[in-house]
Amino acid sequence: MPGEKLRIAMLSYHTCPLATLGGKNTGGMNVYVRDLARQLGRMGVGVDVFTRSQDEHVPHVLHDLGFGNRVVHIPAGPERPLPKEQLAAYLPQFVENVCAFARQKGLRYHLIHSHYWMSGIAALRLRDCWGGVPVLHMFHTLGIMKNRVAQNDSQKEGSYRVEGERRVLEQADRIVAATPAEVAQLQWLYHADTARVVSIPPGVDTSRFYPIPTEEAKEFIGVPVTERMLLFVGRIEPLKGLDILIQAVAILRGRPVFREKPFCLAVIGGDPHVAPEVMSSEMSRLQEMHLRYGLEDFVAFLGKKGQDTLPYYYSAADAVVVPSHYESFGMVALEAMACGTPVVASQVGGLAFLVQDGITGYHVPVGEPEALADRLEILLKDDALRSRLGAQAVEFSRSYAWEHIAARIVEQYETLVGRTTAG
Repeated sequence: MPGEKLRIAMLSYHTCPLATLGGKNTGGMNVYVRDLARQLGRMGVGVDVFTRSQDEHVPHVLHDLGFGNRVVHIPAGPERPLPKEQLAAYLPQFVENVCAFARQKGLRYHLIHSHYWMSGIAALRLRDCWGGVPVLHMFHTLGIMKNRVAQNDSQKEGSYRVEGERRVLEQADRIVAATPAEVAQLQWLYHADTARVVSIPPGVDTSRFYPIPTEEAKEFIGVPVTERMLLFVGRIEPLKGLDILIQAVAILRGRPVFREKPFCLAVIGGDPHVAPEVMSSEMSRLQEMHLRYGLEDFVAFLGKKGQDTLPYYYSAADAVVVPSHYESFGMVALEAMACGTPVVASQVGGLAFLVQDGITGYHVPVGEPEALADRLEILLKDDALRSRLGAQAVEFSRSYAWEHIAARIVEQYETLVGRTTAG
């Protein structure tokens, strides 16, 4: 392979990296795939990101990643959004059409980098199609972990997912875990061979996420300079713990801090303004909850927001809250810290590693609104503390800049490709 440009087939089967964030299946993984592909392009690595086509009116090939890298929408089943439980049935068609695209374009890929378990299954099949090229996989979330924190059977993942994850773990050439916690979960819960697992965290685009002066950020999003704001960003699903945050806000409303330092809670994510009959059950539950607590004037459901506007919201916030029951990493927390905003997060999964307690924000026990309210009260009352934590958060986030993280990913590519070539 000397002198030949490294070319990667990246798989994001169930969700497009260009999709608007905050939807049911859009979040940190979309950001990861898009920003990694862009950074790889800057480094001279060719990437085609293959995803299932969900809209026949969108061109099948888009060059939005720059540097000659592409997002390729592959027809597989109906070209519309489908529930995850239906998607696995169309994996064979997806693989067949990816192979056809490569043949038509005369492309040879050196490695397959897959994201989420269904993409991993597709990668194993593509490896056969392409003569045994190595597969590097990242799960982003794990089915067993999601089932452990599910509050009822409807929130649990099917056994087909866990079985699929086990198959990918057994057969992929390399697994990238976001944190040492995920490495331990793969070892203890899935009995994975950790010799093939490496821990590399996601990165953050520091050219996009950086501190914006507070008054300028508030002017952009239409918030009075004098108004304090807490911020939640994420998918609207029980796993994210937004109900715990709403309860914490209700607790704070009854404390002196609310009269002395009044604030609002802005919620980015989901579709809060659709008709009741098409609104998700979790959005309906949360809206009913905030009305029941009398918070209609203090909680604003803003819906989905484009990635370009998020730095303004992060910079305008006094604190970003991540009250999740489970996070493999916590991209929102990293983006907020890069913008100089302290983060208050559940002490679970990747958040326990990412947020530095008392340095870049605070940890709180999962599912405890009183404890969350206590930490938020401390931040709301102490301007100097918020400023110090925010400055330390910016400094900490710099080690996660994509140029550093992508270089570590490329090292894995070269090791795997070199081993295959040498063999």
